[in-house]
Amino acid sequence: MNPLLRYLEPLPLIAVLRGITPEEIPAISGALIAEGFRVLEVPLNSPRPFESIRLLADACGEQCLVGAGTVLAVADVTRVRDAGGKVVVMPHADTAVIREAKAQGMVCVPGVATPTEAFAALAAGADGLKMFPAEGLPPGALKAWRAVLPREALVFAVGGIRPDNMAPYWNAGASGFGTGSNLYAPGARAENVRAAAAAYAAGFRALPVR
Repeated sequence: MNPLLRYLEPLPLIAVLRGITPEEIPAISGALIAEGFRVLEVPLNSPRPFESIRLLADACGEQCLVGAGTVLAVADVTRVRDAGGKVVVMPHADTAVIREAKAQGMVCVPGVATPTEAFAALAAGADGLKMFPAEGLPPGALKAWRAVLPREALVFAVGGIRPDNMAPYWNAGASGFGTGSNLYAPGARAENVRAAAAAYAAGFRALPVR
């Protein structure tokens, strides 16, 4: 069974907390979890990312899949694992990073923009694919991918996703979505993040049942 599946309920949404500081982790993660988010990533170009990952893992690692985004180097996979992270998310499809993550027993979701990258990532062991940047890849592209990708492949549309534009990607076969700046911006108040998370949750619940 794909290890991602248990975290896609109640919402198949990935929170990208780019720029978050360790001090913000308790309030922001609590706001997201309250609205149903169960996959939380701290991009490694955030301040003190490994400290934030450790705090996330300690606070909600039992109920959430937590880890790092923007993982560019093989060496960083071990640092994410040592901080308690269990998922590696990437903007690209470096098969060396994917293989290292899988060798260390972690979930890996690389970024892909073409069928060639998608198939290479899956062959390297990717648990899901991050269609990135979605704002530059129309739903029609995803529909074409779905005609050739394995039926069970998980594909998340990421980049420019808002509560009001998920439907075309969902209808084209998206398994879920990732969202960053439209959900959280550095310094955002927890109540504002929770309101944004609630809007995403409502947007997802409005999608047709598959």
